[in-house]
Amino acid sequence: MREGRGRGERHFEHRYERGGWGPPGRRDGRRRRGDIRTALLAALAEGPGHGYELMQRIEDKSEGAWRPSPGSVYPSLQLLEDEGLVRSSERDGKRTYEITDAGRAEAERRVEEAGAAPWAQGERGGSYGKLFSLLRQVALAARQVAKVGTPAQVEQAATIMEDARKRLYQLLIAE
Repeated sequence: MREGRGRGERHFEHRYERGGWGPPGRRDGRRRRGDIRTALLAALAEGPGHGYELMQRIEDKSEGAWRPSPGSVYPSLQLLEDEGLVRSSERDGKRTYEITDAGRAEAERRVEEAGAAPWAQGERGGSYGKLFSLLRQVALAARQVAKVGTPAQVEQAATIMEDARKRLYQLLIAE
């Protein structure tokens, strides 16, 4: 963190650096435990897939706002299989999962109970969900510029980000 920044800015940097921003649901940006179960069941209801495909499908459905970690996906898939909600088979050297009839019924129940699929919960957050979905997309673009951009492009990106930060604070003080 840099010296001379206000408390709110330091808070933003700290939370962002550790990946704490995310869709509404928990203050630390993580999803509730049941969301991954519901998301996996809903994703599998659209068709079979292996763990990485399911993570990608959820990320795509949430427009980049949520990418579940392997540490939550694979144990959840094993538990869903143990409960008879999904079944797995070996295909092309990968463990592929598909939903069972019981799993399909559970997915429908959970999505109906929640009012929407877990990846749509940011949308229910209204402008908050939209703002933080866009923030994640900007962070991904900035990361790409940092990785493959020229020094001049990286400097331009830093200028753009600094300008955006200032303009956001100006919104709060405008009449």
